[in-house]
Amino acid sequence: MKHTVAIAKYEKPLESVQNVVEACNGLAKLPQNARVYIKPNIVFWTRAVDFPKWGVITTSRTIEDMVRILKDHGVNNIIIGEGTVVSNPKDRETPQHAFESLGYKKLKERYGVQYINVFDRPFIETDLGDGVVLNFNQDLLESDFVVDIPVLKSHNQTVVSLGIKNLKGCIDIISRRRCHSKDPEKDLNFWVSRLADKMPPIFTLLDGIYTNERGPAIDGRIRRSNILAGSTDILSADMVGAKLLGHEPSSVPHLVHAAKNHSRPLDLSDITIVGESIESLAAYHEFDFKYQEDENCCLPIPLAKQGIQGIYYRKYDSSMCTYCSGINGLVLSAIRYAWKGEPWDKIEVLTGKAMKPTPGMKKTILLGKCMYKANKDNPDINEMIAIKGCPPKTDDVVKALHQAGIDADPALFQNIDQMPAFFMGKYQGKTEFDAKFFSVE
Repeated sequence: MKHTVAIAKYEKPLESVQNVVEACNGLAKLPQNARVYIKPNIVFWTRAVDFPKWGVITTSRTIEDMVRILKDHGVNNIIIGEGTVVSNPKDRETPQHAFESLGYKKLKERYGVQYINVFDRPFIETDLGDGVVLNFNQDLLESDFVVDIPVLKSHNQTVVSLGIKNLKGCIDIISRRRCHSKDPEKDLNFWVSRLADKMPPIFTLLDGIYTNERGPAIDGRIRRSNILAGSTDILSADMVGAKLLGHEPSSVPHLVHAAKNHSRPLDLSDITIVGESIESLAAYHEFDFKYQEDENCCLPIPLAKQGIQGIYYRKYDSSMCTYCSGINGLVLSAIRYAWKGEPWDKIEVLTGKAMKPTPGMKKTILLGKCMYKANKDNPDINEMIAIKGCPPKTDDVVKALHQAGIDADPALFQNIDQMPAFFMGKYQGKTEFDAKFFSVE
């Protein structure tokens, strides 16, 4: 059986998305009187400052266009659902602010669309097979049809983050942590590969108006790419999306697992491409943050090039979940700014769930509850400095760095809400980065 994937250049509101939907017969599985669930990607939000949304968050342009197309097909019951992770799990204002800022309130007024924060709704335990049990948003599972609209982006843990990975935003926090397993055989990619397996029929629309290199967040390198791709087969959409980002599906572990689970080839031989060719639009998007590891340090290359020595901040792995990922970059920045030219004395920093301390280190910082639980009794630790919170509290991080002899500036952490604005500077004055794509007129 051949699966169709349509690829188009984004040129005009409504028309471009409509062309993709029609070219792949995207609504072929849409039943009469359907309850439709639209899943955008809102991986990050803050109320404090403006921040780059391009290539990070699904454009409101594609959301509104899909709503209009669904309404034209007689659909009256549409829910937009997302589960944005915020630093305080009890914060309900920030997700609402995201929805309203992105124009979803206008979509409600204009088209009767509902929008929900999945953390305000019930979850249903779902067995996806092979030991993968996750709690999914009830509204998603009980819908008749899903429109999955991820951003076309690379991802520093899963190589790419597309249609399948986007469904992770519909599971609860316990399930998300479960996905970041320390089991090397059943790791994050193993869990992610099954996310779509018990879903209603899905039309996947890859929103590549803006694309993100070293995603998924605001610190990636964002490009205006003007790419749309769609399919009624989510795995086909994702394999083509990977190719558009310059990655062979065979090099994307969760797609390898998914293809194996569904007895699919990875070479696109069972996929028909309509519209634009992959080759005409594909551009390589790096996913990885490179590290330098030697006898003097283990650090991201920019920090190592600065000459920082005596600290061994082990490279993140797939067991580090969203909460620790959110603070990881800030801790590295604090170390960078605290460097005064004198080597630190064998300080090791461990993250995630799987890392083990290196014998011979003087001080070992365990970042996060999972790392503390994994190594609290490890005899290879000379002096343990534990940051036990989940998510880690910024005050505890500062204390830990100070205890290790790293004179981190507390103001960096006190002003954590202001940090996202720093990334806006890269895009100022560049007309291709247009804020209108994230509003509803």
